[in-house]
Formats: sequence, C-alpha cells, structure tokens
Amino acid sequence: MSTPCVAAIHDMSGFGRCSLTVAIPVLSAMGVQCCPLPTAFLSTHTGGFENFTFLDMTDEMPKVAAHWKSLGLRFQAVYSGFLGSERQIGIVEDFIRDFRTPDSVVVVDPVMGDHGDVYQTYTPAMCAGMARLAEQADVITPNLTEAALLLGIPYDALPAGEDGCREIVERLSLGGRRSVVLTGASTAPHLTGAMCFDAASGRTEAVQTRRVDREFHGTGDVFASVLTGALVHGRSLAEAAGQAVEFIRACAERTAAEGLPLREGVDFEPLLGFLTGGAS
Repeated sequence: MSTPCVAAIHDMSGFGRCSLTVAIPVLSAMGVQCCPLPTAFLSTHTGGFENFTFLDMTDEMPKVAAHWKSLGLRFQAVYSGFLGSERQIGIVEDFIRDFRTPDSVVVVDPVMGDHGDVYQTYTPAMCAGMARLAEQADVITPNLTEAALLLGIPYDALPAGEDGCREIVERLSLGGRRSVVLTGASTAPHLTGAMCFDAASGRTEAVQTRRVDREFHGTGDVFASVLTGALVHGRSLAEAAGQAVEFIRACAERTAAEGLPLREGVDFEPLLGFLTGGAS
C-alpha cells in the first residue's frame, strides 16, 4: 500500500512553530507524505513578533497547482490553513475542485484570529472569503473566534458552556452536511479540548483532557495537522480529535515545564514519537 499524500496549503514561517513547519513534521511522523503549497513566506509568525517579513506567494500558487495537475497527482487529503491574500481564497477553491476525489477528505482550518481578535493580515473581505471556502470542506477546525466570524455574530455573543459548544458546532455543520471540530472547547474549568460534530454519524461529542494553565501559539496548527493525519489513516472524527487533543496536552505540559516564551510555540519535536507509535 502506497504512502498517503496530503496537499498542505499554508504559510511558511521561518521561526515560531506554526503552519508548514508544524504540518510537515507532524504528517511525516504519522506516515503521511506532506506536499506543501506555500501561501506566503514570513520570517516569523505574526503573534508576538514585530517587523516580520512577508512574501506573498499568490502568483506562484496556480502554477504549482497546474503542474501537479499535469502530473496526475492524487491526494488523500487537501488541508488548508493560513492564507496570505484575498485572491488566494479563489485559488484554493479551484484547487479543491481540481483535486477532490470521492475518497479524499478536505480539511479547512479557517485561520482568521484568536481570543476575539482578527489577525492583523486579515481584512473583512478575506474573512468573508474564508467562510465561503469553508463551505467546500468536509471538515472545518475553527477556534471560538473563528466560529463567531463564520457564524457572523460577535465573539461575546457566542453561547457558553458545554451546551453552547454543542450548539456552535451544530450551527456550523450546514445542516449536518459537514463535520466540525471546535478547538479550545471546554466542558469544565479544569478541562479543554474539542467539540466534534460528525456529519457521517450525525453525532456531537466532546473530547476533553486536563487543561495546562498557559497560552501557546501554534497549537491550532498542531491540532489540525494531527487530525488530518489521523483522518487519512481512517480514524473516526472523534478518534482523530482525541489523538490531537492528547498530543497537544503532552506538548503543552512539556513546553510549560521548560518555560519557553509564548511566541516560540509548543516544543513538539521531541514528542513526535507519540505519533508514530514508537513511544509510550
């Protein structure tokens, strides 16, 4: 059986663990070939750094897609994240249409903001376009901020608690047509994780683990990458989310113990063995 391939449409940030510098090693550790399609190159990610460089890759993306199409490449998943311009949204929509198959899964991480704030490189038009792109997904992985943006409601108006998280994912499911994994969802003060709506089963369930009392950059990218790898290997949505939640917790505990600065992300590299089955 050949190694499954994932087309990962993300930015590449030279420093600060996020996007492609997370997706490539995580998917590789899970036995998946990661084929990166960069949306931008940044010297660092945008959280906690100033004066970062930003190279827009919009013009290159259709050329890459056209070459891959001419080669007859097939992907078991298309996985998109941070986009660098409004025009890229249409490019990714075209990519999904060209490379989607009956057996593939399209995962859209609708990266737009966090903690109630929109990222500084995102415009209202880009947020509207991201919502349109997410309509093509089989699975979306918003955090609470992105859920509010997709629903078109103020962040402070999101329903709260476990019942509120269930309402959010069910409202985001487009009437049960797409799966939703809400990250940063908590059912109790000492717990955190995800709330999942599985379009295949119609079930909504919480996946929780103990909370690490610190904030970390890049955890959404780690989560969505593990989730995608697990889905490609045939895990159910709840199983995939559970693997991602537990891996994030292990990374968070290690990073907190080391006292690493927030902007450096989670120290996941020494723990990649947990994803290969080679560590216990």
